[in-house]
Amino acid sequence: MLKSFTLPKILIDLANHSTGRFMILSAIVGLFGGLGAVAFYFAANGVDLLLLGGLADYHPISVHGSIDPDSIPFVDSLYMDHNWWLFILPALGGLVSGYLVYHFAPEAEGHGTDAAIDAFHNKGGHIRTRVPFIKAIASVATIGTGGSAGREGPIAQIGAGVGSFMATRLGLSAADRRILLLAGIAAGIGATFRSPLGGALFAVEVLYSKTDFESEALIPAIIASIVAYSLFGAVTGWAPLLDTPLFVFEHPSELILYLFLGIFCALLGIVYVKFFYKMRDLFKALKIPAIFKPAVGGLALGLLAFFVPQVLGSGYGWVQAALYGKIALWVMLVIALAKIVATSLTIPSGGSGGVFAPSLVIGALLGGAFGITAEMFFPTLVTDPHAYVLIGMAGFFAGVSNTPIATLIMVSELTGNYSLLAPLMLVCVVSMIVYHRNSIYENQLESRADSPAHRGDFIVDVLEGITVGDLASQGHKPLLIPESLTLSNILTRIAVAEGAYYPVVNENKKMTGIFSVTDIRRILDEDIPPGLVCANDIASSRVVVVTTDEPMNTTLQLMSSRGFAEIPVVDSLDKGKVLFMLTRRALLARYAKELENKKGVYQEE
Repeated sequence: MLKSFTLPKILIDLANHSTGRFMILSAIVGLFGGLGAVAFYFAANGVDLLLLGGLADYHPISVHGSIDPDSIPFVDSLYMDHNWWLFILPALGGLVSGYLVYHFAPEAEGHGTDAAIDAFHNKGGHIRTRVPFIKAIASVATIGTGGSAGREGPIAQIGAGVGSFMATRLGLSAADRRILLLAGIAAGIGATFRSPLGGALFAVEVLYSKTDFESEALIPAIIASIVAYSLFGAVTGWAPLLDTPLFVFEHPSELILYLFLGIFCALLGIVYVKFFYKMRDLFKALKIPAIFKPAVGGLALGLLAFFVPQVLGSGYGWVQAALYGKIALWVMLVIALAKIVATSLTIPSGGSGGVFAPSLVIGALLGGAFGITAEMFFPTLVTDPHAYVLIGMAGFFAGVSNTPIATLIMVSELTGNYSLLAPLMLVCVVSMIVYHRNSIYENQLESRADSPAHRGDFIVDVLEGITVGDLASQGHKPLLIPESLTLSNILTRIAVAEGAYYPVVNENKKMTGIFSVTDIRRILDEDIPPGLVCANDIASSRVVVVTTDEPMNTTLQLMSSRGFAEIPVVDSLDKGKVLFMLTRRALLARYAKELENKKGVYQEE
């Protein structure tokens, strides 16, 4: 009989082992996530250099390599050298991005982190294989032509796609697929921003708007991020993304000003998010084909760049200048506010790119303006007004993303400056708690209890003391499939069978494996003649079972965490003897019954 595997057998065997499984799988996800980050880095930089630098003669302050502060000119004007191509390129990039996204992968629209969050909560961690490729090319077109977007969203969706693809090919459960999806996000972000710890924390924190984490994925995310960061650093260099002076925090009284900076970041963050989604609604209301909307956004961005050319591209160069005090106060304010408009023209119109980089730039310049103003009024309190650039950068993004822990670590890592951790912690937390419902990520949920991915995890207390055997009457008789039965005969048998999982047994009626309807569909998709495939070829030999004396609450937790819709119940003395099949629906129905009974007791009391 023919056996068909889409990945090496050693990986499939590994996927069936829980011990140490994620350490190796996460490292593999990190490897491919790092390769994706390297490819995206060179593609985006290459297109930027060719079009913005070459064709449009647009040369903002560079952040590549070591920075000599004396080489940074003082910016006290919005004037920049460029030619007329600068105003046309964003529209051309929007046209290319719109064509790719709306023709091939509509879910690649906008900032990809939100799509990855949605895949985690609502799609079992599934991301279509084509999405990372379309997202990468569309984002290169958007960013490389001056769109006000960052690399966090695209690389998050690329990394998430790698994790989802591997989990699907290995036949892992939905719960395992979600973990590898988060490992992929951590790999992409940890590498791109040279922030291995921040990338891992971001992946497990960004899912929720309250202080909740996807703790099961933290170790896999760290492993994937380390591998990706190491590969990316070996190819592109190890220097932090931004060069900073040696800031210090030595005067606790300055925390008063940092407290007000946190509130300032939160309030402007609310304006930013509301304006961002208001523009999204306006673009949706436009009576033109969706494919052209990113180009319209690009045209509007080009018009804005006619007055404020600094809004184009990532904008990290202006942050670098502000860190060394090389930008006038009024220029920082104008660029920051114009950057809010520019980002709201680029991404909500359907352009492809992330919100991390624009948010950092907006926060940095607003923080710099706050620091200079504070020094004017409170010169004895302000140690260094330029430190407020770094603090504002973190505080603003923490407020709009609800990721205070990840953000303060990421900003410390991408600047190589850890001496401001205390004010960073204060500003990030204050910025978030002022109004935690404000989020640039629409698909964030408040906590794990609100996520469909964890449905069933928080409702098992009323099942205490009830065993699986108590539900025998709600189970259904298993359809036992002989190992040698061919696919043609299997299809005939299951056509009228109850349930979606079928135990495979040997000649002694002992279970040796199990398969589902999904497994059969996968075989049928491979166009293998049904007569060449038998039940033993389809079935997985690693069967998760429960016995009649096991508690129902742990069984429900097991089924929820592994994504099982049905599970075999076996004899406690003979694990190969299947007594009945128990569905998750039956467990939840029993839960509902027990809950009603307890409610009645409470009411009587």
